Amino acid sequence: MDLGKHGHLTYSTLVHPGDTWEEMWDSLTTFVPRVKARMSPNAPFGVSLRLSASSADTLVKSPDERAKLKAFLSANDMYLYTVNAFPYGPFKNTVVKEQVYEPDWRSEQRAKYTENVAEILADVAPDFVNPSIQSPPLGFKPRVTGPDVVESYAANLRRLAGFLHRLRLKTGRTVTLAVEPEPYCFLETTEETVDFFTRVLRSDASLAALASDLNVSSAEAREILHRHVGTVYDICHQAVEFEDITASLQSLVDNDIPVFKLQEAAAVRIPTVTDESIAALKDYADSVYLTQTIERRDGKLTRFLNLQDAFAAYEADPTGHREWRIHFHVPVFLEELGEHFKTTRFAIEEALDFHKKNPLSAQLEIETYTWDVLPDHLKTGDIVDYVVMELEWVMGYLAA
Repeated sequence: MDLGKHGHLTYSTLVHPGDTWEEMWDSLTTFVPRVKARMSPNAPFGVSLRLSASSADTLVKSPDERAKLKAFLSANDMYLYTVNAFPYGPFKNTVVKEQVYEPDWRSEQRAKYTENVAEILADVAPDFVNPSIQSPPLGFKPRVTGPDVVESYAANLRRLAGFLHRLRLKTGRTVTLAVEPEPYCFLETTEETVDFFTRVLRSDASLAALASDLNVSSAEAREILHRHVGTVYDICHQAVEFEDITASLQSLVDNDIPVFKLQEAAAVRIPTVTDESIAALKDYADSVYLTQTIERRDGKLTRFLNLQDAFAAYEADPTGHREWRIHFHVPVFLEELGEHFKTTRFAIEEALDFHKKNPLSAQLEIETYTWDVLPDHLKTGDIVDYVVMELEWVMGYLAA
């Protein structure tokens, strides 16, 4: 939905089955028209499409499938403006954990997959948007073993920027790559993200390499990088990091790092960890997804890859006051999840307040992809009811 000065708003179809193009097509044609009928019956409705590597391969090789997709969007008064190209392979009903970041941004597979998605967007997205590609935070932090890995990330991002530049010259379409910082990844905190963009990706050597590849000046190379490579800002992720959201966003602005997509998502927050709250957390711990947990104890942050690791640390030493924030997406319209739990919805409010005063991104998206693994008491109605309630809450907050 085009919200004018606030940008385009939709929800991520990552919440639906979509590991193959057949599954994604079924989800797109089954659920999205029902959401549009309730949220935007008389105006165009923006779509965020989840495309796995296999789906992207299908579409890039088949003009007929792309034509079918364009015809469906046109017939239903919808438009595509962003693709989630984060999970390369299966994501639903299977244990993914840290494999969700593989293949990472040092690999040929990740680069080619992303190029395929860019070609699809250049063909399918309308000319009134600059469509974005959501992509992982370059790699899983424990697998970043040295500066050679970091340089390989930068080299493939330069390759992608060059590909998107040539695609723009060929088609007139500006497609953007938005990498998404996330707990326990190479790009995790805002500080790390700023450091990579300013010190590595935009270094003199990096700009010279891109300039040589494209036969342009270093100044033009910097402009091309800025036009095509930026971030997804998932509010949930930076809230889990205990970051000051306003200061975080201002840092990205001050360092001229584009936010191509602002994602509204909330995490689980345990203000005071107790035996009782840990017992209640068992409903969240057994997940196919990572449950990165950050603990603030006596002013010090400690990171755990999964809730089970945090449980073990608490059991070994339960002393001291500690707060936990857990990377588990929960409905954005909820401030509390029960007797012991709250959410980081306050961080969404802070980000939207910043966005209302200083328009940050032309693209907004709600990404609560965890419907299938949420505890039953958090599922409000069916999936369409749930998505509509999230969209209504964000729209209401922006309008307030």
